[in-house]
Amino acid sequence: MFEQMLVLFTIASVLILLIIDKIRYDVVALSALVFLTAARVIPANEAFSGFAHPAVITVASVLVIGQGLMNSGLVDVISEMVAKVGSRLTLQIFVLCIMVAVCSAFINNVGALALFMPVAIRLAKKNERSPSLLLMPIAFSSLLGGMTTLIGTPPNIIISTFRAEATGMDAFNMFDFSPVGIFVAVVGIIFISLIGWRLIPVRKGNSSDFFEINNYLTEVRLTDESKAIGSCVYEFEEFSDGDVLVVGSIRGDEKIVAPNPFRKLQAGDIVIVRSSAEALTSLIDKAKVELVANKDIPLDNEELKADDVTTVETVIMNTSPLIDKSARSLRLRYRYGVNLIAVSREGELVRQRLNNIRLKAGDILLLQGRSETLNEILPTLGCLPLAERPIRIGYPKRLMLALSIFIVAISLATMGWVTFPIAFIGGAIMMILLDLISVQEIYNSIDWSVIVLLGAMIPVSTAFETTGGAAMIADRFLYFSPYLPEWGLLAGLLIVTMLLSDIVNNAAAAVLMAPIGIQLAQALNYSVDPFLMAIAIGASCAFLTPIGHQSNTLILGPGGYKFRDYWPMGLPLEIIIVTVAVPLLLFFWPL
Repeated sequence: MFEQMLVLFTIASVLILLIIDKIRYDVVALSALVFLTAARVIPANEAFSGFAHPAVITVASVLVIGQGLMNSGLVDVISEMVAKVGSRLTLQIFVLCIMVAVCSAFINNVGALALFMPVAIRLAKKNERSPSLLLMPIAFSSLLGGMTTLIGTPPNIIISTFRAEATGMDAFNMFDFSPVGIFVAVVGIIFISLIGWRLIPVRKGNSSDFFEINNYLTEVRLTDESKAIGSCVYEFEEFSDGDVLVVGSIRGDEKIVAPNPFRKLQAGDIVIVRSSAEALTSLIDKAKVELVANKDIPLDNEELKADDVTTVETVIMNTSPLIDKSARSLRLRYRYGVNLIAVSREGELVRQRLNNIRLKAGDILLLQGRSETLNEILPTLGCLPLAERPIRIGYPKRLMLALSIFIVAISLATMGWVTFPIAFIGGAIMMILLDLISVQEIYNSIDWSVIVLLGAMIPVSTAFETTGGAAMIADRFLYFSPYLPEWGLLAGLLIVTMLLSDIVNNAAAAVLMAPIGIQLAQALNYSVDPFLMAIAIGASCAFLTPIGHQSNTLILGPGGYKFRDYWPMGLPLEIIIVTVAVPLLLFFWPL
């Protein structure tokens, strides 16, 4: 009983910390693992067994395969086709949602969404609409598409392996999730396309022309009396008491964009700075510089660009190392060679000192740097560009190779010749050998925070089951069994998983709910399959908040959404899913 209460206390603490969201969920999971191991609830020799679990290996290998498919240009070709859709909003939303859902069935949900976000933003701008009307539908569709196949989302892989361990039967196959998943996804997309988008609050959004850089750029000239003569660029910025960033300089006919921070300034130099009015006043007073009047060309975003220097709008992902850091502490210019020009959050341009802003997931950053540097640095920064990507058509050989490897891997695993982890690891190796993906891209494509979360939580989940904690929670469900029909219990389990998925990572929701579903089914002498399938669907239905899934967080900034904007469309969508999914589960997976 003591061990049982200790496990329940630990899991409750994990849920509270995940909801508060002040500590990364992988760190929370590792802390729970260490605590229960130190308390000897989890044997020391089994503490890290979760990292060798088939679910962990499969999730990692699926992410790698998905990156290989994206590198082949498959999704890029599809997104180019979507860009040619007509101007009718309903049609645009429907086509985008279908394409994102199909891609999400076979590659990482966030990866599929990230490829289609620039397309959606471009369509919105072209038709003079708010991107908020397009971004939430495709984000939700990425979740709907993920529930249709084994590899569509980590919860499905987790549920599949739990089935094998709990029943001794084979794990779920590739398309065992499809009969219910496809029907639910199609109904969900039809609702989103015809009715759902009308429930979305129209927001300005943070992309494209939102930053209005011309309001924040100013040219100043160093006079013969200037105190800044002979100072370096970074020293020039320190003359002001406010936030000043040098984005360019002009000396005679020579214009330099993103100058070296150690470049010496001379009398007559014109310096292009990004600053607030207060910071500019301080700079003029202390550096003894003068404003440049009567400019022939007004400053705008193009002023920040050169042949090898550009600006890019990018969104911070959940796993970014920038989260909770400031530009000053990150030393972006010195460590990465990029300038932070502006930050936008939830539809509003952040006007406080940029160096002191604590960055959050979903923030939009305007970065300036050399084109080659930016392309290499963005993955390191955990950011996704919002600019439309070059379409890599003209590589039919690469595309066919990637598709062939993917199909062969799935076929071998589905026919039972090899396990899914072995099949996908073999596919990843083939992609490396055929130069479809680099070794570095393999490590970049894997969401290591999810891997650590799974590896740490699986032993905790096992302890949850072996100590009787899961059985105790299942007993609470059983209390209602005399008063509810069979479908009522299944619906209840689905709804609880949905609500949990809205506030914690969907993989964590699946890991925690699977033992409860298994105990509930066994206590009622039912098949575990419909209960596990209900949990898999519920774990993919994080439609009420921006924190339940990375896809929801990713659109927060570009769509200009508020925290409260998700449930007006998400709540009726979840009600529809429960209504549709429960009878389908009972039909395809009888009790």
